[in-house]
Amino acid sequence: TAPASDVDKRQDYTIRPLRRSDYQRGYLDVLRVLTTVGDITEEQWNSRYEWIRARSDEYYLLVVCDGEDRIVGTGSLIVERKFIHSLGMVGHIEDIAVEKGQQGKKLGLRIIQALDYVAEKVGCYKTILDCSEANEGFYVKCGFKRAGLEMAHYY
Repeated sequence: TAPASDVDKRQDYTIRPLRRSDYQRGYLDVLRVLTTVGDITEEQWNSRYEWIRARSDEYYLLVVCDGEDRIVGTGSLIVERKFIHSLGMVGHIEDIAVEKGQQGKKLGLRIIQALDYVAEKVGCYKTILDCSEANEGFYVKCGFKRAGLEMAHYY
């Protein structure tokens, strides 16, 4: 029998689009690794899910599932349509999160690569994201480079 660490290394992960049923699979718990989520009822979840699903050419929400179909990571791409760059489109990567116990397995990299692939395939001329200085090295490894300064106005 292989040691547990060897079994963990071989665990299968799949990346797929978010499903309505992912409320029950721990999607919101994974987001809590990143930021405050709040108490969201299943009814509220379903309403927001349907709103996003109705805009499936604009919102691309992906999840990483482990071998037991439990969500362990997530990331989103929002496509912004512009007048500049000949009616170009810009991809915005948001909400990259990996469950604490699953970090260090390159799942974040796989999420970024999948979202970047989607952005290119739908015709975005660039993909941008905001991150903390502490996470800059990770995103550089993913092929991004510092390109300015984020400004925010919170309400």
